[in-house]
Amino acid sequence: MTCSPKNDVVSIATLLDDAKVSFGIEHIQEALSDRGLKNLIQKEKKGTITFVLDSVHTTIKSEGFEIKKENDAIEIIAIDTEGLMYGGLELAEQIKLYGIERIQPLLKNPYMEMRGPKFNIPLDVRTPSYSDASDTGQQNIETMWDFDFWKDYIDTMARYRYNYISLWSLHPFPSLVKVPGYEDIALDDVKRSTGKWKELYNLNGIGMDAPHILDSTETLKKISIEEKITFWKKVMTYGKQRNIDFHIITWNIFDYGTGGKYGITDDINNEITQDYFRKSIKQLFVTYPDLAGIGLTTGENMKNNGKRTNAKEREDWAYKTYAKGILDAAKEMSDRQFTFIHRQHQTGAKEIAKKFKPVLSADNVEFLYCFKYAKAHVYSAMEQPYHEQDNFVADIEGMKTIWGLRNDDTYYFRWGAPDFVRGFINKIPHEVAKGIYFGSDQWIWGRDFLTKDPELFGQLEIQKHWYQWLLWGRLSYDPEIGNERFTALIANRFPNTDAKKLQKAWQQASMIYPVTTGFHWGSLDFQWYIEACISHPKPASNKTGFHDVNRFISLGVHPKSGNQSIPDYVKMKVKDSTSTRTSPLQVSKKLHQLSDSALLNLETLNTGNNIELSHTLNDIETISYLGKYYAHKIAGATQVALYRETKNRQYQKKAVNELTKALGFWKKYVSQALKQNKNPLWTNRVGHVDWMEITKWVEQDIEIAKQNQ
Repeated sequence: MTCSPKNDVVSIATLLDDAKVSFGIEHIQEALSDRGLKNLIQKEKKGTITFVLDSVHTTIKSEGFEIKKENDAIEIIAIDTEGLMYGGLELAEQIKLYGIERIQPLLKNPYMEMRGPKFNIPLDVRTPSYSDASDTGQQNIETMWDFDFWKDYIDTMARYRYNYISLWSLHPFPSLVKVPGYEDIALDDVKRSTGKWKELYNLNGIGMDAPHILDSTETLKKISIEEKITFWKKVMTYGKQRNIDFHIITWNIFDYGTGGKYGITDDINNEITQDYFRKSIKQLFVTYPDLAGIGLTTGENMKNNGKRTNAKEREDWAYKTYAKGILDAAKEMSDRQFTFIHRQHQTGAKEIAKKFKPVLSADNVEFLYCFKYAKAHVYSAMEQPYHEQDNFVADIEGMKTIWGLRNDDTYYFRWGAPDFVRGFINKIPHEVAKGIYFGSDQWIWGRDFLTKDPELFGQLEIQKHWYQWLLWGRLSYDPEIGNERFTALIANRFPNTDAKKLQKAWQQASMIYPVTTGFHWGSLDFQWYIEACISHPKPASNKTGFHDVNRFISLGVHPKSGNQSIPDYVKMKVKDSTSTRTSPLQVSKKLHQLSDSALLNLETLNTGNNIELSHTLNDIETISYLGKYYAHKIAGATQVALYRETKNRQYQKKAVNELTKALGFWKKYVSQALKQNKNPLWTNRVGHVDWMEITKWVEQDIEIAKQNQ
């Protein structure tokens, strides 16, 4: 069959007046124009391209679509306007990549029902997120109050097939609502601290109201609470026009922004605090008609008379506040659907279900769990063990969960490995999956502030890291998308280079992240940051936080990586036995292969005058040098451990040789990274990231290897 419109004019027919459908049509029009085809929109039942709403279609599910082609006619069919939007985006992409004559019919339904980012939102110094004590937090406060940012962000996420945004905050209410009975807590204006920050703060988000933070501030935006409410209503309404819902997720118990008014404290037994939280939850839904849901975390700052609370105490408080708040809203707005998300974090699933039974039973409230599926590092192994260890799937007894996918790995460099993402998503327990979120606790995916080039500085992070965000969104909607489509997208974005080679080099370099972190497993964000080889000082067992050869020897491997730790490898060698696990030296070899192959593929790639392509190739080269560093470091650490066990100086000689080479590649890594990136960087979980200073610590690894231990 062909689809060759007569007179090069394509008619687009729809009887629907819907913003989501219009979004799909806009992309079709753009694709047609790029192909030199004129088009016109008709309020008719039939056209060259026709949008068909068929509410009784038996094989299409919500947000799904079918593209049919017969002779010169194309139909996009769905049971809802959300599906028509996604069908329109798919058709537009096919036209853009292949031409209208080569449209392929298909039927698609979403694999994951909910697909969204985890967005730690720095609203104001007085109402901080988990990530505010950092450069990324401070740089993005003003951005959060910029509608143009949210418009661009929402449009981009819709194109990537995400359908919700979760905004995470320690205590957002004073910046968002005026709570009846607690009106004086509502905050006007947007402020940022000008005080002298410390390098590191409490890892549970405590202490963000210290005098050195709050006593010296600047006003970034003059805005009343009423204007703030109008702003966020506008943002959420715009989201609905792109099939993107908003959810607000909190950590507890924090009282930031209340200023001690009304007797509110963070005391778990304070009845005034309980009443304030309950009314705040309800008021969020009263204030924002397009707000889809609320979520909570128990345990971060829940103490009883200074002592750690037990699960019952935490869930009792959560029920008195969040549960009763949403039940109040659900009762008052009985014709509205609500979502209630309870993270399974420091509390068991069975305890949560038992306590929150009235919420589970409410007709217009959907109760969802949320589970930190891969700890802080999705880029570690395709398969994860933590839901198994907690017996989570069995404990929720058929209920649904959002699987939390944390990326506290890639902040600087553009990542893109579709084979890993596809494999990862297919390993997630799907039978209980409501969906996923993807995001970070050490990063705010707002606007880029690290790029030196003024043409790219300030772009949206999700546009700088477009390939990574596209992969997680598109493959969670449809994990059957093949690499041919992604290669075509790369070719369309960078038409003057060899897209196949670029896709291959990108895949190879990106795999350095999971191969390295799967071997050197610091599961939480403060325990490992791969782009700097550091952690918080405590898990590094030193003052700097740098992971030296001693830490590479002592830290274990990811439970599902199939890797063998250095101590286990040494024991095996001494006993002259064997293992089916991947040895440290085999991991080192794999890193060499990935890095060398990526660098080889880069050799013949041209950038032309494309600045984004130039930066992308530089990132791939930079990551490849980092891979070479870790390859030599792992081998060097292994030789150090063998020398210490056997006292054979041949091992020591090999260790010094490997670690000397590691230093050389670390210097190459830093030199390449600094060509286009600003550094040092202040982070909230591992402190200052200063590549030049870290170089001195890398040098010390050689001295450690020379020691006679």
